[in-house]
Amino acid sequence: MRTEQDAAAREVVILGAGNIGQALAHGWVAAGVRRPEEIILTRRRLDTLHAFREQGFRVSDDNRAAAAEAGVVVLAVQPQQLRGLLEEIRGVLDPERHLLVSVITGVDIAEIRDVVGGTVQVIRAMPNTGIAIRESMTCLAADEASERGLAVALPLFDAVGKTLVIREDLMTSATALCACGIAFFLRAIRAASQGGIEIGFHPEEAFLLAAQTAKGAASLLLNGHSAHPESEIDRVTTPRGCTIAGLNEMEHRGFSSAFIKAILASAVKAENLRAG
Repeated sequence: MRTEQDAAAREVVILGAGNIGQALAHGWVAAGVRRPEEIILTRRRLDTLHAFREQGFRVSDDNRAAAAEAGVVVLAVQPQQLRGLLEEIRGVLDPERHLLVSVITGVDIAEIRDVVGGTVQVIRAMPNTGIAIRESMTCLAADEASERGLAVALPLFDAVGKTLVIREDLMTSATALCACGIAFFLRAIRAASQGGIEIGFHPEEAFLLAAQTAKGAASLLLNGHSAHPESEIDRVTTPRGCTIAGLNEMEHRGFSSAFIKAILASAVKAENLRAG
C-alpha cells in the first residue's frame, strides 16, 4: 500500500505549462509512467488548461502550493520569468524530496542553485515536441551534486523517446540540433511534399509520401540497418540514375550547407539568449 510520501514522490508538477510542458504531460500519460491525476500543470491563465482538467489532470495557478505537493518539479517558464518563479517556490523545496528539472534554454544549473539553495537536486533537460507522441530526442545534464537526480529523470524521459546524458556545456548545442532541429526536418518534409505536388500528386498524397519516406529513412538508421546515412544513400544511388541526379542538384543548390548553417545559427542565438 502506497504511503502519502510515496504518492508525493510520484507526483510531477509542470510550472508554466506552455507548449513543451503540455507535450510532456501528454507524453508521460501516453507512456503510462504517470496517470493524469499524478501530474499538476500550472499557468497564470487557467482557462488555457481547461482541456487538461477535463482529462483528469490537476491544474493550478498557485506555483508554490503545486510545488509543495510534488516530488518532481519541472521548470518550463520563459527564461526571463525563471528567477521570479524560483523565488516564489524556494521556501517549499525540500532537498531530500524535490528534484528540479529545467527545460529552459540557456539557464545553467548553477544559476538555479544560486536562487534555491545549493543542496537541491537540479537536472537540465532539452526535449523536443516529439515528446507528446513518445518520439522525443532528449538531452539531460547534471552537475556532480545532482547525479542521483538522473536516476529519477532518466526513466521519465526514456519513456517518451530516446535520451542522451551530456555535459552541461553542450546543452546549447542540444537546443539547436534537437529542439530547433525538429522544425528543420519538418521544413524539409514540407519542401519534399511541395516537390511532390509539382510532379503530379495531390497535396494530401504528396504530404503522406514525403512524411512516410522521411520516417522510413530515419528508422533505417535508428533500427541499426546502417551505421551511417551514406551507406543507405549508396544503396539507392546507381550510375547515371535519377537519385544521383537529384542529390547532385541538392548539393549544387547548397542543401547540406544551408542545413548546417541553420543549426549553427540556432546555436548562436541560443548562446546569446543564455548570455543575455
